[in-house]
Amino acid sequence: MSNFKQKKFTSTSGKEYLFQFPGIRAVAQISDRVKNKFGIASDEKSADEVLKHVVVEPKMKIEDFGTDVKEFNEVIFAAMQFMNGVDEDDKSEGSGATSEG
Repeated sequence: MSNFKQKKFTSTSGKEYLFQFPGIRAVAQISDRVKNKFGIASDEKSADEVLKHVVVEPKMKIEDFGTDVKEFNEVIFAAMQFMNGVDEDDKSEGSGATSEG
């Protein structure tokens, strides 16, 4: 997977994460897996999938955030934005995003 775009993300608390784009097919599969029978995305399933396939460093599970809901929400939101190509940092020069390959 090293051919996919990566981005370093630092939360407002100063913790660092590395996001990696899992590929277009994987994004489509993730989108399908997180929906319930009515087509509504589950927050829990979405977070699990993003932590499994997008947040590559440190490897984390929902439980690893403990009671830090703010950190959890910030990281999951940023990783989902990155996965879906809505990455504001890419629009400015000197962003932390890098392409490996």
